[in-house]
Amino acid sequence: MQNKLRKIETISDFHKIRGLGSPLHSLVSLIDYSQAKLLPEYVGETWHFNFYSIGLKRDVGVLRYGQQKYDFSEGILSFIAPGQLLSIEPNANADLKPSGWLLLIHPDFIWNSSLAKSIKSYDFFHYAINEALFMSKKEEKLIESILQNIGQEIEGNIDHFSQNIIIAQIELLLSYSERYYQRQFITRKKSNHEILERLETLLNDFFNDENLINTGLPTVQYVAEELNLSPNYLSNLLKSLTGQNTQQHIHEKLIEKAKEQLATTTLSVSEIAYQLGFEHSQSFSKLFKSKTNYAPLKFRQTFN
Repeated sequence: MQNKLRKIETISDFHKIRGLGSPLHSLVSLIDYSQAKLLPEYVGETWHFNFYSIGLKRDVGVLRYGQQKYDFSEGILSFIAPGQLLSIEPNANADLKPSGWLLLIHPDFIWNSSLAKSIKSYDFFHYAINEALFMSKKEEKLIESILQNIGQEIEGNIDHFSQNIIIAQIELLLSYSERYYQRQFITRKKSNHEILERLETLLNDFFNDENLINTGLPTVQYVAEELNLSPNYLSNLLKSLTGQNTQQHIHEKLIEKAKEQLATTTLSVSEIAYQLGFEHSQSFSKLFKSKTNYAPLKFRQTFN
C-alpha cells in the first residue's frame, strides 16, 4: 500500500504537523527538535516539502528516502530542497529522545539575494538521506552555534537588518557544510575505494555486454542507482577521489573500449560506434576526438 502524499506548502503547515506553535516568522524558522512531535494522524505519510530544510538531529529514528530505510541514532546534518519527498516513522526505541535543530527556509525569504542563486550550487541538498553529513563533536558544536545565532535573530525584534544577518549566517553554515563533506569523502577511504572498485566492475561488465547495442550508453542515473547512491553524491565523491565525475568515468571506460576495438579489429568506425551504444557514428567520432585528440581512423592508423 502506497503512503499518502501530503504537500507541505508553508512553514506554518510544518509547525502544525509537528505539533508546534505558530512560527515567529512565516518564511524562516528554527525548531528545537526535542519539541517536535509526530502526531498519530500523520504517521506513515510521505511529505513533499515546498521549502529548504537543514536538520542537525540526534536519535531521530527511522527515515525513509525512496525505497530505503535509514536508522539514525547519532548526530547527523541533513539537507532537503523544495520538491523532495521524505517520510518519518516513530522511533521503535522509546528510550531514545530525539534532539537537535531544524532550520526551515522558504525560497521567498532569500529571494533577490545572493543566496537565492548560490544555494542551488550546493549538491548536498540533493543527496540521499543515507549520504547525510556525519560530524565530529567539534564540527557539530560549531554548526549548532550558527543555528543558535539564527534563532536569536528570529526571536529578536525584526528590523531592516534582520534578513541580511540571517542570510549571512545561512551562507556561513552552508560553507562549513561544504568543507565537512569534503572531509567526509577523504576520511571514509575504505568504503569510498570499495565504491571505486564496484564502479570499475560495473562499467567493465556494461561495456563487455554484447547487448550494449540495444541498451545504449550507461547514464549517470543508472550507474548511481546500481551503486545505491544519489547521482550528485557519487559524482562529488568520485571527483574528490580521482578528479573526475561520473560522466567522465563513463567516457573514460568507453574510450578505453573503443581504442581496443580500433586497434584489434577490422570493424568500421560506424560498426564500433553502433556496438558501443551510439545511434550516430558522428557522435562517437566527436567524443573520441575530444578525449584523444585523434579521429578514430587516425588512431587506428597509428597501429599499422
